[in-house]
Amino acid sequence: MRLIDVTNSFANLVSQQLAHTDAQTVHVYSLGQTTVIFTKAQNHSELLLTNEKRNIQKAEVAFAIEKLTDLNSDQVSVIYGPKLAEISIPQTQSA
Repeated sequence: MRLIDVTNSFANLVSQQLAHTDAQTVHVYSLGQTTVIFTKAQNHSELLLTNEKRNIQKAEVAFAIEKLTDLNSDQVSVIYGPKLAEISIPQTQSA
């Protein structure tokens, strides 16, 4: 697996996130067919994984967490939904 930074391709999403949330930085990555949105605010960070065709796999979540934070998937709580997964990380624990 490989994360590819595709933030420049999502300029509208990034500008909307920065304008309407407490986010300080927003990065968008491609993990094959899965899109990973990493948002960092002053008090927390969030990872959102989405895939239009299938549900998110646990291996994808673990890979994204380990590459984008100093944590592993056992240290965070993951909320799974249809074709998405969300991870919220308090700033005291984030990278």
